[in-house]
Amino acid sequence: MIQDHLINLFTKALYKAFPSIDHHQDMIVVITPSTKIAYGHFQCNSAMKLSKQLQASPRDIASQWIDQLTQLQVSHPIQNLAIEKLSIAGPGFINIILSDATLWAYIVCYYQDPRLGIPLPRQPKHVLVDFSSPNIAKEMHVGHLRSTIIGDAIARLYSFLGHRVSRINHIGDWGTQFGMLIAYLDQKYPDYTYDTLSQFSTDQLMCDYKAAKARFDSDPDFKQKAQHAVVQLQQHEPHAIAIWQVICRISKVAYDDIYHYLDIKITDRGESFYNPYLTPLMMKLDEAGLIEESDGAKCMTFEGIHNREGTPLPLILQKRDGGYNYATTDLAALQYRVKHDKVNQIIYVTDSGQSLHFSMVFKAAKRAGIVPEHVQCDHVPFGLVLRDDGKKFKTRSGDTEKLIDLIHEAIRRSKEMLISRDQNRSLNYDPAGIDKQATILGINAIKYADLSTHRLSDYRFSYDKMLQFEGNTATFILYAYVRIQSIKRKIQSSESIQNKETTKPSAFTHDSERELALYLTLFPTALKAFEHDLAPNRLTDYVYQLAEKFHVFFHHCRVEGDPNQNQRLLLCECTSRVMATCMHILGLKTLEHM
Repeated sequence: MIQDHLINLFTKALYKAFPSIDHHQDMIVVITPSTKIAYGHFQCNSAMKLSKQLQASPRDIASQWIDQLTQLQVSHPIQNLAIEKLSIAGPGFINIILSDATLWAYIVCYYQDPRLGIPLPRQPKHVLVDFSSPNIAKEMHVGHLRSTIIGDAIARLYSFLGHRVSRINHIGDWGTQFGMLIAYLDQKYPDYTYDTLSQFSTDQLMCDYKAAKARFDSDPDFKQKAQHAVVQLQQHEPHAIAIWQVICRISKVAYDDIYHYLDIKITDRGESFYNPYLTPLMMKLDEAGLIEESDGAKCMTFEGIHNREGTPLPLILQKRDGGYNYATTDLAALQYRVKHDKVNQIIYVTDSGQSLHFSMVFKAAKRAGIVPEHVQCDHVPFGLVLRDDGKKFKTRSGDTEKLIDLIHEAIRRSKEMLISRDQNRSLNYDPAGIDKQATILGINAIKYADLSTHRLSDYRFSYDKMLQFEGNTATFILYAYVRIQSIKRKIQSSESIQNKETTKPSAFTHDSERELALYLTLFPTALKAFEHDLAPNRLTDYVYQLAEKFHVFFHHCRVEGDPNQNQRLLLCECTSRVMATCMHILGLKTLEHM
């Protein structure tokens, strides 16, 4: 990272200028990209923070600091880093302008490095990302969208950074809902076989589940039968297990179809997987004296976590009837992931409503010694997806919108838009090409609209806005990428870029070249911000600004036939590679033509 090199240089100069400073202070030197490039490429505001400690004005500190920086630049130059100008602004900001040769050296390094300057970690971690988590016998709806897309982007980020990543789908495949469904199917279809049940569609299964739930809530006799079916399932009674397996297979076909559209790679490991570990876990907690009783239920309480009445809020691990719940399964999953998967970091991507639940589960796991100190547990919460009018997504019948319907509609609208543009420009209509492009545009639009919103915020889902060719949309970014491919095809760039002259220090001939080159050097910074905050919008913000800067460059700087053709072509190629990498991490696909 270019900022790391600057921080290294500034830190050395600071200690030479002020030897009395405590060398063990964290983040004593902070360097950030300038808010306005007219003032400089980067800025350092640390002189203000040091004023009290050094008993001097920030401007005096900055002045002495710059003197040492200038001397160090001459006596101990850092490879690929030459500062053209240092200036003091305001109360003590140090503005930094890098030389064109420095920016160009970084661009050449990016071109020569397949990883675009991102080193592999010395000690890769095993990161487990728990995301998506649909429920069996229920169709995936719009509420699953954010977990699936955000979780996939986080998994892709850690994979790109060089870590081992496990993508786990903690599906809801156990519990009372299966007792209800088994009892209902036995009553409604008394003569059915497992083969006939296998022919059920997801829609039919969903209708039967709704009917079973209504019967469960209103009919005490049916409720008793359903509860008995749950016991049979837990005891692995062959008939109950056989029906359960068929139901799981039907549901899997439906959600695998969605994962195929979204290009999601994930491993199913549902609640049922941890069922054998629940009783031993409770015995362990009991023997350790960690269990309390509350109204006959076994639970744990934590300091500072109370209900509205001010009494401790319990994390219930075993109900009065002896049954287990989500908290028990989550603790067992944590235990398995630490002991068997040997993870270093576990990331749960669920809605904000589960924040308290995971806070309590993490506390319980730490108290029980299930999660050691070196294992990091993160809950990544997110807000709601709303309709364009700000209301919750519902169908006309009042049901939650199906995710597959959302996907199909985005693809349909993308196809209409592409056909319209194709006809208006009198191009040859290619049905197969249009279908491929429409699928990519539609899926990209859905993903990017979600990822470009800070995950803690709710956002309004609008097909019209997300498919626009202007503004912060996937289509706008893809359009910039396609433009670069067009430039490369016209020049037939493969041999031109290899010209050795491109590796020599060079001066930029237009400000838009310089700004594009500078912004390319901030790619590692954007990745670092994404990793730190686990917020994909850090990367979408970056790639959107990169696309904007490319479009400005494209408007002002001719590439084909220009005296600086090779240099500008290399700048285009690096922009293309960085954009493609950002899009891959975000789960977006590229196109060569559009």
